[in-house]
Amino acid sequence: METEFDWHSARAALEWQMDLGVTETLLDAPVNRFEAPPTDTPAPAAVSASVAKEVNPVDVARGAATEATSLGALSRAMSAYPHCDLRKGARNTVFADGNPAARVMIIGEAPGRDEDRQGQPFVGRAGQLLDRMFGAIGLSRSAADPAAALYITNVLPWRPPQNRDPRADEIAMLIPFLRRHIELADPEILVIMGNISCQAVLGRRGITRLRGQWADALGKPTLPMFHPAYLLRQASAKREAWADLLELNAKLKR
Repeated sequence: METEFDWHSARAALEWQMDLGVTETLLDAPVNRFEAPPTDTPAPAAVSASVAKEVNPVDVARGAATEATSLGALSRAMSAYPHCDLRKGARNTVFADGNPAARVMIIGEAPGRDEDRQGQPFVGRAGQLLDRMFGAIGLSRSAADPAAALYITNVLPWRPPQNRDPRADEIAMLIPFLRRHIELADPEILVIMGNISCQAVLGRRGITRLRGQWADALGKPTLPMFHPAYLLRQASAKREAWADLLELNAKLKR
């Protein structure tokens, strides 16, 4: 049975709300704030579970690197790592070059155009200068004898667009691979070349202050040096680079 509309009661209710300060009507019907939320609205627990499932690129890299038990496995794990956008624009993954048994491991910054094309670190003009520099103290990436050999890698395996500096998040997600690389190769001495390498390995920048000063990184004696690309632009810095090479040679002989 329908209820007869009481016009006077409705008007009285409306006037009462106007007296309370109501100026406009927002909905056709009142909202009961005590009712359960709609079924399509996720509950707080569901939201938390969704957040928990978000991928942390650094954790993924750390897990993949830890599982690698050889340099070959580490190279494959790095090539398959999907969370760094640099990989999408690179022609090749630049893993390493030289003798993995070498006493000295050189860590550069990131591949350039020539390195990206050939898939090896330090093969452009900077690489040619690097070979001459270390050849002057009897070290070579092609040497079979570990005592005279070099093993070379970079902080990043992929070339940044236009050779820009890597971003902090890109370095962070690839450091686990670098750390594992050092663990597996197990060199006696690390040589880190340039600011990016110093930031990744030592957590500090300022190569002009750090170069030539021995430090300890991952339990290894570590020598920061100017990057060969910098020496090509600043020939006057070659004297400091030569002093650093002599210091490295003396350390190896000791």
